[in-house]
Amino acid sequence: MAGKIKNLLNRNGRYFARLVVPKDLRGIIDGAERRTALGADYREAVKKLPGAIAMIQHEFALAERKAMQGRPTNTPARYPLAPDQIAHSHYMQRLALDEELRGDWRYASFGYPDEGKAEGLQRAKAGSADNAELMELVGKQVERYRAAGNLDAEIGSPEWREIARALCHAEFEAMERALERNEGDYTGTPSSPILLNAQPPDEPPKRVSLSRLWDEYVSARKQAGFMKDGGQRQNSVIKGFRKYLGHDDAARIAKKDVLAWRDHLMKSKSAKTVSDVDLMTVRTLLRWAVENDRLPSNVAETVKQPKPRQVFSRERGYTLEEANTILAASRTYEPHADENGYVREKPNLVAAKRWVPIICALTGARVSEITQLRKEDIRQVDRHWIARITPDAGAVKSGGFRDVPLHRQIIEQGFAEFLSTAPSGPLFHNGSDKSKFVQKSKQASNQIADWLRNSGLRPEGMQPSHAWRHRLKTQCRELALSDRVVDAIQGHAGKSASDNYGDVTLKTMIDAINQLPLYDLDLD
Repeated sequence: MAGKIKNLLNRNGRYFARLVVPKDLRGIIDGAERRTALGADYREAVKKLPGAIAMIQHEFALAERKAMQGRPTNTPARYPLAPDQIAHSHYMQRLALDEELRGDWRYASFGYPDEGKAEGLQRAKAGSADNAELMELVGKQVERYRAAGNLDAEIGSPEWREIARALCHAEFEAMERALERNEGDYTGTPSSPILLNAQPPDEPPKRVSLSRLWDEYVSARKQAGFMKDGGQRQNSVIKGFRKYLGHDDAARIAKKDVLAWRDHLMKSKSAKTVSDVDLMTVRTLLRWAVENDRLPSNVAETVKQPKPRQVFSRERGYTLEEANTILAASRTYEPHADENGYVREKPNLVAAKRWVPIICALTGARVSEITQLRKEDIRQVDRHWIARITPDAGAVKSGGFRDVPLHRQIIEQGFAEFLSTAPSGPLFHNGSDKSKFVQKSKQASNQIADWLRNSGLRPEGMQPSHAWRHRLKTQCRELALSDRVVDAIQGHAGKSASDNYGDVTLKTMIDAINQLPLYDLDLD
């Protein structure tokens, strides 16, 4: 049935070639679709269809070139066709043109239109024509199909030669039909297998907005309790990737695009950042798209960036001496006043510098997990003070909440008194909008890190967010405490399925925390 032929439209007994204008080109091309009249005869319409579609695609390609000015050109063909499909399209266009010209009384031709060209086409069909001769014979036709977005083969490559030879088959067969028609015979059919066995073009993939895909992914992650900050760092990765591609269609992304983007990033970024941030973000997004039937495959799955093995020149955690120095400075911290005696530092940040280091030191928690604590997250259970690290207050890497006992030295330093006078809500940042708690807690974490660095308290090359976590793990091993218990305190996932059997109770964690020794907070 006519209705089953792709891009062929029947309206009131007349046929049209029809293509929908891509959304990203509608600012350049008016309207939502393009139609070309093919007449009222079904068989003639079917014959004319490939040529008409090729012309519409050519219009789209020109519009796309206009939209892509100044952008990368290493994108794949928008409407890729196999060599036999290109040959069949060209053959049908040549026959349609021949018929159109015969309607003009001035048209007259006998024999081959060009005897010398016919001989060249025969050589090309046999594979004996070099690249220069192929360019002379059908170079313009190849470039016309390139402009229409049907191919992206480099001139002279094996793929280019295959396409050029296929066009030579089509050109020769069209010349044969012209000769037959000169004798009044319109029954001729091609004999070349390339034309006889040509398969209809595949249905082009539907456009999938990359930016909308990212929004859906972030929404799904937030629903699951992750990405409370809306993926701020990864947002810039996706925006940069879209800018590099020059379009927003995830269905058009090819592996070679991701490879080229990776190489582009390596000119300005470290291998670790490209591997662990940029490529990881795109790979994860496309993997989610495949899992949720948005895309058929993940073209970034195998694209990797080798990175140098990390070499440590010292312990990854603070030494006892370093820890004592930092904690002593933290507990005695006083904000500086300006020349007018005015203290500009916010009370929440002052409190963060005084309390966050010692809480991290004696819980092994991430700095951002402590800077996001609210007054209501601290409670007493059987006279033991407990901090609940919960996604309700910000971001938790493991996704769920966990209760962490507070060491007696934290309480002895006056934390309970500080808590009693603090207003409800965040203790260590001044955020009032819950949607911005993650951003605010990270900002406080960064300000603490800047203070430690600028004060000369943080050793060179040390990661302040993880140094306390490494130190606590080391201390617990020295005390022969169970790694499973320590993992529960620090929010680390179990290393094997058996680790997830049974519960690490609050009492077990309290007993472990109480075995940690006191720090020397005397600066002298």
